[in-house]
Amino acid sequence: MSNRVVHFEIPCNQPENTIRFFQEVFGWTFQQFGGEEYWMAFTGDPQSPGINGAIMKKRDPDQPVVNTLDVANIEAILERITNAGGTVVVPKMPIPGVGWLAYFKDPDGNIHGVHQTDTEAR
Repeated sequence: MSNRVVHFEIPCNQPENTIRFFQEVFGWTFQQFGGEEYWMAFTGDPQSPGINGAIMKKRDPDQPVVNTLDVANIEAILERITNAGGTVVVPKMPIPGVGWLAYFKDPDGNIHGVHQTDTEAR
């Protein structure tokens, strides 16, 4: 657990065009996650500074780019977020075999994600 940004998501209307753009401009590589409209983005050498992320089909016209933070206990963090003036906008949900994910707004209205690794998540 690091409480650091470990993942980003770029929502878009035409994921294939966005993927092609980042491939051509920055040399990123992509792999679709299961049958979802969600493609893991590998942004460079894992030994160099930086993080990987994903390109996804927009689920809402106003969906922003989101950074996700790694946490040890998602339920405790969601409680701390609420107590500190944040708002949970998507409750804790499983990513089977990967972990737990939730989204929140900070007091200024910016959306972020929190992720707890748990290979038993279902």
